Amino acid sequence: MSTLFYFIITIGVLVSFHEFGHFWVARKAGVKVLRFSVGFGKVLWSYQKAPETTEYVLSAIPLGGYVKMVDEREGEVKSEDLPYAFNRQGLAARSAIVAAGPIFNLILAVALFWVVLVAGEEGSKPILGKIESGTIAAEAGLLEGDEFISVNDKPAPTWTEALNVFISAALDGDREIKLVVKDRQGREDVRWIKLLDADVVDPEKLYKRLGFTPWMPKLQPIVDKVLPDGAALAAGMKPRDLLISADGAPIDDWQQWVEYVKSHPGQRVAVEIERDGVRQTLSITPKVVPVPSATKGEAPKAEGKIGASVFIPEEIRNSLTAKYSLGPLEAVPAAFIKTYDYSLSTLKMMSKMVLGQASIKNLSGPISIAQYAGESAEIGFVHFLKFIALVSVSLGVLNLLPIPVLDGGHLLFFGIEAVKGRPLSERSQLFFQQIGIAILVTLMALGMVMDIQRLFQ
Repeated sequence: MSTLFYFIITIGVLVSFHEFGHFWVARKAGVKVLRFSVGFGKVLWSYQKAPETTEYVLSAIPLGGYVKMVDEREGEVKSEDLPYAFNRQGLAARSAIVAAGPIFNLILAVALFWVVLVAGEEGSKPILGKIESGTIAAEAGLLEGDEFISVNDKPAPTWTEALNVFISAALDGDREIKLVVKDRQGREDVRWIKLLDADVVDPEKLYKRLGFTPWMPKLQPIVDKVLPDGAALAAGMKPRDLLISADGAPIDDWQQWVEYVKSHPGQRVAVEIERDGVRQTLSITPKVVPVPSATKGEAPKAEGKIGASVFIPEEIRNSLTAKYSLGPLEAVPAAFIKTYDYSLSTLKMMSKMVLGQASIKNLSGPISIAQYAGESAEIGFVHFLKFIALVSVSLGVLNLLPIPVLDGGHLLFFGIEAVKGRPLSERSQLFFQQIGIAILVTLMALGMVMDIQRLFQ
């Protein structure tokens, strides 16, 4: 229910802002707006000051919205309303009204990124853990304990920010990425990460081949959280359980337990725990989780997973945490740069998927968006705002694509009208809109398929 709630909040905010863009510019351009609706289907609430004014509506299905304007193409228009009809406006006014929706989504992203930058983000320090041989990190000479300072001369204050900058650079076509790192003695050095075109096709394989894992100190094997639907919960494991042994072998620290679980997918493990001073044995069978191979052509491997996290003492947590924030004025250009960077990365990823240079695993559907909404809100309000900003960027960029039925498709029609001196025939527009609908339905179906695969993986 929490996930559903935050998903509805996310979609509601994004749709309201998008449609408000169309509505506001239409009103400024002198077009009469009949209805402003958030949601589709059965009307739950409506308000209209007078019969000749706009009706504001909240509907039952919160997965979209619309602005209904006076338009002769959609029905009979009263003679007194003809000057205020959308179709009778100049080309510039119509283009501005259509473009306003996605542009307002991008404006919303800038505003939210500004709030996030000023409020500040907390995250794990970007310190590298164990470096496996054969990974890109090993080839670049990176060592356990190295801390990222910058990626391609952009600050990397947290683990998430460092990875975001790195992945963005990879998608932008950089095949040599500059890292400035600080070793355990505090000495700074430059390392170069060299990528191949094949490395950036599948994000899961890229992450595996990179070999970037966060550093963790040796922690006592004490359970913190037990996730729902996991093997740990099914076995009766509870928070604050101290793990003593696995199949008779002593467990000295949490990482040792993690490696043991990974190496026993689908196999029953007898784990001895201590709970409230009393020892007992639980039988747990780690779930089988497929893991892409870092080597091209090699079959995916399987790892075990139980769905439990480690208890981290407050003093250790603080030593591993970094906070990054900017002043109100300094955050303004930074928010625009973030929105631009994410917009460009989104466009490049879309083009790579169309050209077959990137995996369709990069697609996300409503199930994934709902999950990310719930998870980001659980982490904290600032993370939730950042999530909404990222989705707002995606929505704005997607709607500007020249696909009929999207705002970008209408702008394409207006461009053709500007060149020809007259609009496309209604028959031609209908034909291209049917193609656009087919493209969108295909994308939605692929997104749903990817979502369902992620659920099972």
